[in-house]
Amino acid sequence: MSRFWSPIVHTLTPYTPGEQPKITNLIKLNTNENPYGPSPKAIDAMQAAVSDLLRLYPDPNGDALKDAVAHFHRADGITRANVFVGNSSDEVLAHTFQALLKHAAPLLFPDISYSFYPVYCGLYGIDYRCVPLNDAFAIDTNDYSGGGAMIFPNPNAPTGILLPLAQIEALLKAHPNQVVVVDEAYIDFGGTSAIALVNQYDNLLVVQTLSKSRSLAGLRVGFAVGHADLIAGLERVKNSFNSYPLDRVALAGAVAAIEDTGYFNQTCTAINTTRDTLTKNLIELGFEVLPSHANFVFARHPHHDAAKLAQSLRERAILVRHFKQPRIAQFLRISIGSDAECAALITALQAILNT
Repeated sequence: MSRFWSPIVHTLTPYTPGEQPKITNLIKLNTNENPYGPSPKAIDAMQAAVSDLLRLYPDPNGDALKDAVAHFHRADGITRANVFVGNSSDEVLAHTFQALLKHAAPLLFPDISYSFYPVYCGLYGIDYRCVPLNDAFAIDTNDYSGGGAMIFPNPNAPTGILLPLAQIEALLKAHPNQVVVVDEAYIDFGGTSAIALVNQYDNLLVVQTLSKSRSLAGLRVGFAVGHADLIAGLERVKNSFNSYPLDRVALAGAVAAIEDTGYFNQTCTAINTTRDTLTKNLIELGFEVLPSHANFVFARHPHHDAAKLAQSLRERAILVRHFKQPRIAQFLRISIGSDAECAALITALQAILNT
């Protein structure tokens, strides 16, 4: 604490990222990283971008990346004017909170959700109200009334439960005068993106990341797709903060990753197959596993404390994520690793449960 802090600093409760320990031979299933490396074409593009041209500023608008995103979603009628890019989806979300979500009525989001949302509200002075998930830990769109703008992940985090596209459309129709932000960090692992609805609803913004399905968590690239007027608001905030959020290497790698649809489809399919096997194996060990459409599962055992299980796994050099929130304190969030990593997890759990 310093006497030089601005007053707001004293009130902040910062986001706590997943642990990134510097330990060798660790099975790391706690931060939803992709077990497969980036597209080889993305690596080649990034290596080629490391040249004398790094002395020059990158494209402040990221037009090549916007065009790549628009082309990927061309069937939905997306153009460059519908796309915003930034340094990670977290930065895109931060600009979204400032540009679109600060209004007189409270912002609505799930009580069990991405824990950065209340952090942004604290940073930007946004009034908010948490909407409880139902008894099945799913979002009920009928509960999203009596407030202002709304934001939620789909699939939700950390539950992994998917909200069907039809329910999102019903929500948009019911609240045409409120911004609806769908945070789709995990949509590529089993859902249909709400980007399909962007040209029908001018109050919809969809945020995605290249960290998960395109194996680029270390590159920090995210984007949003929405009506051109929403994108213009984001651009005004971005250009009042940092006109050059993405460097030349990041832009090159991101474009190549999006264009390599074959590799993208291959790795997503592999992760989904491993997820199904892991879910089956966990159920056989007596775990309850919520239905996941993400690259992780959310599971609890009726006879074993989650915190103790997480610690026992840690002692075996396996990391999973444990949340202390009351409703989910007995759940573990387990990232989908390689087949070998998930098999090692199951072997470790068998030993722990039989102790």
